[in-house]
Amino acid sequence: MIPFVKGHGTENDFVLLPDLDAALDLTAARVRALCDRHAGLGADGVLRVVRAKAIDPRPSDVDDDAWFMDYRNADGSIAEMCGNGVRVFARYLVDAGLVAHNEFLVGSRAGARPVVVGPDGDVAVDMGPARVTGESTATVGGRTLAGIAVDVGNPHLVCAVDRLDDLDLTVPPAYDHAVFPDGVNVEFVVVEAPDRVRMRVHERGVGETRSCGTGTVAAVAGVLHGGGTRTGAATVEIPGGRVRVEVGESTSVLTGPAVFVARGELDRAWWDGIPE
Repeated sequence: MIPFVKGHGTENDFVLLPDLDAALDLTAARVRALCDRHAGLGADGVLRVVRAKAIDPRPSDVDDDAWFMDYRNADGSIAEMCGNGVRVFARYLVDAGLVAHNEFLVGSRAGARPVVVGPDGDVAVDMGPARVTGESTATVGGRTLAGIAVDVGNPHLVCAVDRLDDLDLTVPPAYDHAVFPDGVNVEFVVVEAPDRVRMRVHERGVGETRSCGTGTVAAVAGVLHGGGTRTGAATVEIPGGRVRVEVGESTSVLTGPAVFVARGELDRAWWDGIPE
């Protein structure tokens, strides 16, 4: 049997696969099957728990023996970072006894990320720098919206809007492929106060999700940039809950919950029978 844990960070949900011996053949087809909400477990993505030495290539600041968050989007594609996923991943390492302390580094394709796992289930993640890289546009429902491009280890486009409830995100927003050749996560934000933002997000490879951790960091960085500053903090309200984001000169910190829902075993015959 193949063990799994189901969890979420502000309702951005994941199937976590402990693969301590790097024995699983995690194909794109198996990721899609796991994330299927009718024929699988259902999730926005898959988190494989593996030692960094099993990942090639990987960033130079990730040690061989570090626990690595091998993250896959629901469509099977590989993503550099997931802010909600890394919180669930970090809490799993603590709960499973795979780390000795509540402060440690998690390896990712965006680099090593320091985390602090609190006793209340909240996890704070140093997300690295949130870099504003320029401007672009997204088109949704026939409306073309100006946006600020932000890199949080993965690409984002932050678009300020007056209302969120009239956006149709069942169709992926159109964007400039010359600016975002690897796709982009698009955040739509309403600034309610200098320290409070509401957001909806369309994630590349997934669709609209209840939350996006890196997207909340990008949203705050984009709002700060639009206001003529580079540092600050804000609460971000997403459909799945609320997180706190602090953006500094050289790094950013995301704090929010990590929740476990279920543990079990995948049926080996089902796993082996998934066609490529």
